Amino acid sequence: MGVHTRVLISHGVPTANMTEITHRTIQTNGISMHIAEAGSGPLVVFCHGWPESWYSWRHQLVALAEAGYHAVAPDQRGYGQTDKPEAIDQYTQLHMVGDVVGLLDALGEETAVIVGHDWGAPVAWNSALLRPDRFPAVVGMSVPYSPRGDIRPTTGLKMAFGDNFFYILYFQEPGVAEAELEADVNTTIRKLYFSASGDLVPTADMAAPRPKTGKFMDTMVDPATLPGWLSQADLDFFVGEFTRTGFRGGLNWYRNMDRTWELTGPWRHAKVTVPALFITGEKDPVRGFASEANIRSAVPNLKDLVLVPGAGHWVQQERPAEVNAALLKFLRSM
Repeated sequence: MGVHTRVLISHGVPTANMTEITHRTIQTNGISMHIAEAGSGPLVVFCHGWPESWYSWRHQLVALAEAGYHAVAPDQRGYGQTDKPEAIDQYTQLHMVGDVVGLLDALGEETAVIVGHDWGAPVAWNSALLRPDRFPAVVGMSVPYSPRGDIRPTTGLKMAFGDNFFYILYFQEPGVAEAELEADVNTTIRKLYFSASGDLVPTADMAAPRPKTGKFMDTMVDPATLPGWLSQADLDFFVGEFTRTGFRGGLNWYRNMDRTWELTGPWRHAKVTVPALFITGEKDPVRGFASEANIRSAVPNLKDLVLVPGAGHWVQQERPAEVNAALLKFLRSM
């Protein structure tokens, strides 16, 4: 099971009784997975997005532990201290759902509420879709649930963007995005986190037409100072992780969109029917990817759709108090 290590983090201002976040390695679905956890009680699993880590949930781990829950945030497959399989085809959504099912097994738990942000949101939605017996409630952040449709994802994107640049298509060719992002990891993370946050004015437009010859970082803005939600220590943690691991593991998630589509044919147009919550930032550049009507249609048991004022894409880091309040309200209603 690996060696436990401990980190003390206070929720809000420092206190004498700081909540303890511990770390260990578990075995799941054929890989070794690093997890951060805090508290005891009903299990809540947090799945991070790209390019992030368990650390993206530092505020939620503490708040939920203090509220009586066992909060667990893994480094997902391809990230941080978790294994990074070499083969690109080992990063489908079926692998990711298998990883979190195995996480529950390793913890000796039958069920958990699953929470996901960004790429972690499809993991959460698909876990609730494929294994509602293990994940009887779900919270998605930033990325809404999108049922498996009739068009291959990259085909649909090529139809939508034509000869214009779009980052998901740019990410498909192995090695190309890695070379750009890894040239200066500090600059990459600093610009990306700021440019997708609510602090950038005006809000970034992910779908704005750009030449096909463009690169991912071309329109990113370098902040004069870090936004208030991202301390230098926070930035240093993320930069340290991606300096050590590179970006390939996370980019391989994008390279399996078509493969996941092929494998999930039996769930064509399937709805997520377990109780659900969706949280997104008012200024999240991903907001335009799905209408509220479509979200409610695909998730008929959606209990609430929370729009967090002023927040951008990194909603749980930018506005932890609002996100924690929405999470706890939903969890207590179960």
